[in-house]
Amino acid sequence: MKVTTHSVVSIHYTLTDNNGSVLDSSAGRQPLTYLQGVGQLIPGMEEGLEGKSAGEKLSLKISPEKGYGIKDEKLVQQVPMSAFGGQEVKAGMQFEAGNDQQRYIVTITNVENETVTVDGNHPLAGVELNFDVELLSVRAATPDEIAHGHVHGEGGHQH
Repeated sequence: MKVTTHSVVSIHYTLTDNNGSVLDSSAGRQPLTYLQGVGQLIPGMEEGLEGKSAGEKLSLKISPEKGYGIKDEKLVQQVPMSAFGGQEVKAGMQFEAGNDQQRYIVTITNVENETVTVDGNHPLAGVELNFDVELLSVRAATPDEIAHGHVHGEGGHQH
């Protein structure tokens, strides 16, 4: 069976940047199992796996546009240290921000005197991604999985 919309796909992967640094990997963990075509993976990954079969190994190079997007400089802001209520803050820390309608994660990228620079972009925004992927299995999703929009059972959600 080939990977198509509403296939349940299990993969092992290693994600590296263009310098060869490993950013993420499923090595030593359970494989990633997902429902194809419902937005559970970045667009470039789903597009790269479409039409492939269990047992295939492939390398995918994914542009920022098909990954986590282009870095938006409007999401980088400087805020006063006082906005953190006296809490110790350091570069690399992440926290949730937003309002009742929308919540998002921001990363502290710099702390200088009484000014903190925060970045609301995904940490991999603007980064070309390189995936080495091994397709372990592909099966048709059940009607319940399609209706719920996620995988049930092993590697998926338990109801």
